[in-house]
Amino acid sequence: MEFNEIKKEVKGLGCETLRTDSDNFFEAVIIKEELSRLNERLQNFFGEPAWPSKDKLSFQAQETIKGFGGIMPGQTLYFKSQGQDSTFAMLWPWQDGQHTTIKIARK
Repeated sequence: MEFNEIKKEVKGLGCETLRTDSDNFFEAVIIKEELSRLNERLQNFFGEPAWPSKDKLSFQAQETIKGFGGIMPGQTLYFKSQGQDSTFAMLWPWQDGQHTTIKIARK
């Protein structure tokens, strides 16, 4: 599945707010009821989350996400790399427990 396909899958969930949709970056807000379907689609594309995980986050993943705010406890990161190219998705839950910001990027 290509970057544009994963974006299309996520948009098909019915984002509450679409913030950015460009060639290499996508950001939207998803409501709680769509979260399990979102995670299912992300796992089909990326595999298991890179964060949280029992394994340490790779240096490449750390460097790649640094410019996007990094990752903190309570957040989820999916990461896939092929050579120098990386694609990742970051899920940032809101404090209201009802919304999650998703950022998907290709670098």
